[in-house]
Amino acid sequence: MHEMKKPRKIPFFLGFLCFLVLLSASFSAASRPSSTTKKPSVIFPVSGNVYPNGYYHVTVNIGQPPKQYFLDIDTGSDLTWLQCDAPCVKCTPAPHSPYKPNKNLVTCKDPLCASLHWPANYQCEALDQCDYEVEYADSGSSLGVLVQDFFPVRLTNGSISAPRVAFGCGYNQEVPGSNPPYTDGVLGLGTGKSSILSQLQGLGLIRNVVGHCLSVQGGGFLFFGDGLVPSSGIVWTSLSSKSFEKHYSLGPADLLFGGQASGVKGLSIVFDSGSTYSYFTSQAYSALVSLLKKDLNGKKQLHDAVDDKSLPVCWKGPKSFKSVSDVKSYFKPLALVFTNAKNVQFQLQPEAYLIVTKQGNVCLGILNGTEVGLGNFNVIGDISLQDKLVIYDNEKQQIGWAPANCNRLPNVDRDYSEGNYQSYAAMLPTSL
Repeated sequence: MHEMKKPRKIPFFLGFLCFLVLLSASFSAASRPSSTTKKPSVIFPVSGNVYPNGYYHVTVNIGQPPKQYFLDIDTGSDLTWLQCDAPCVKCTPAPHSPYKPNKNLVTCKDPLCASLHWPANYQCEALDQCDYEVEYADSGSSLGVLVQDFFPVRLTNGSISAPRVAFGCGYNQEVPGSNPPYTDGVLGLGTGKSSILSQLQGLGLIRNVVGHCLSVQGGGFLFFGDGLVPSSGIVWTSLSSKSFEKHYSLGPADLLFGGQASGVKGLSIVFDSGSTYSYFTSQAYSALVSLLKKDLNGKKQLHDAVDDKSLPVCWKGPKSFKSVSDVKSYFKPLALVFTNAKNVQFQLQPEAYLIVTKQGNVCLGILNGTEVGLGNFNVIGDISLQDKLVIYDNEKQQIGWAPANCNRLPNVDRDYSEGNYQSYAAMLPTSL
């Protein structure tokens, strides 16, 4: 401990001048809006697309020594999990070998374990491990145990950190469909305590903020922390006080069709990057399809493509389409108007709700959520999040968005943010 020194006496006149300077500074500070110093962020290049891949993923490093894994970006769930060599009862094809745990189990007494079983009263029986099971709206699931390991990251201030975080070691996975995502697991970015975001924030590394920019052309970027949040140009709206099951819920919102009221009102909205397409409740979906078909009937160029099973509602034209830009003139823009905020709209241009299939037809990328068990949820998925910077601020309980060019990474440190991920990963520590 350093020895404390007695304060030196200040002459009266000099002290009076200091008082005036401090008084002036305090008035000046009071006249300016207060600002919070931002903490550094972590940037991840994104791979994937809405069609035909059906998902976006990032490459993360986990363990000692660090090993790479591809994780599906999911703001609709909390738990991050990897396929696990435990042994794996049922695993799906993956780009990397299953993760090998090393006596790093999280016990069921850990608060993170209890958070996974919210709101049920979790009974801690197996003291040596925390069992988990997560189920997704598309009927996919993962069953396993909670483990803890190093999660090395390079921050935008140039520093490297390797915190230990908890995640799922999944040994039994159910994946719907004949073409499962080519990933090693899921990166859970929800609002709960078990989220990677919450854990990194609790360790003091970042603020509990996540943002993504998904390109229509494929790829994009993801970031943790508030260091890359623009100081202006973002449209913000508050998270719903009745947040459903810890999702990023907004609302209520009314649907506009071509800038006009559609009659669809009071929608509860959930932003979910883990969903490829967007979903409306049965009533809202039926109303939207009816509006689209009625509007297209007067144009005569498009006809139902009943032989294209890519999505439930598809149209064909006089010739095959190559991209949405070829057909966007036929379709009107949509918008969600949030009625509990002033002048807050989430715009949905045709690119944000249509895809062009391999057959050259155009299909509606908004589906009936009631049919897949989403209840009253109206889910805004990847198709509607493209070419927007979307920011989930858990610190201020708000979500913001703005149109953006998602084809290049933010210009924060060209030495690693604009390089390929291999060179970025090479800067991480090989020993901890």
